[in-house]
Amino acid sequence: MPSTPAHGSGAAAPSHSRTDLGRRLAARREQLGLSRDDVAERSGAAASYVQYLEERPAAPDPAALRQIAAALETTVAELAGGKADQPPGPGAALRGAELAELDEAECRTLMAGHGVGRIGVLTPEGPAVVPVNYVVDGASVAFRTSLGKVPSFAAGNEIAFEVDRIDDAFSRGWSVLAVGRARAVTDEDAIRRLTGLAPTTPWAGGSRDLWIEFAPSRVTGRRIVAPDG
Repeated sequence: MPSTPAHGSGAAAPSHSRTDLGRRLAARREQLGLSRDDVAERSGAAASYVQYLEERPAAPDPAALRQIAAALETTVAELAGGKADQPPGPGAALRGAELAELDEAECRTLMAGHGVGRIGVLTPEGPAVVPVNYVVDGASVAFRTSLGKVPSFAAGNEIAFEVDRIDDAFSRGWSVLAVGRARAVTDEDAIRRLTGLAPTTPWAGGSRDLWIEFAPSRVTGRRIVAPDG
């Protein structure tokens, strides 16, 4: 296993010094709820090496990176961003892979651990599906937009909301669909609470101060089950 270059005190590096690989690696690790020690144990790499890849520009050892990717239940291509512009599912599915239904509790757990989803809403121009950054607040899902933008037409209407995670290489993944009637949030305390929960500003940019929320009346999901379980 490659040694870790010295890089000072070990404190977290400024975000501007991180590479895209490092950001993706850290995001995937956090999505799985793993510590660096967990990744090290799974992959056989040193925890300090995992930290180095996350925080510093590096040319990682290919074999070590493949082991770390496997430990994170993903691929080197995903961590490197090589598939960022491809739709999910272009590769050949594993023979024998199946879809298994998820119960509502698991669906809600998966939604709570995600931050980007898609809403389906009817607009004056017709049906539309757009991505939104979202937060989960108790039993409700909420997202920010502004008047006149596609997501704003959700207020007062029934909408569909979908989140998923698909790994083509391993034929693994899941998809959750929630349906419910949305409303605009007008209570100032509720707006402050939702703003505090949001881990990031909306990726769409600009002024997005209209919060929309809905409490799903129906939640369903499926998981891709590979032949090896």
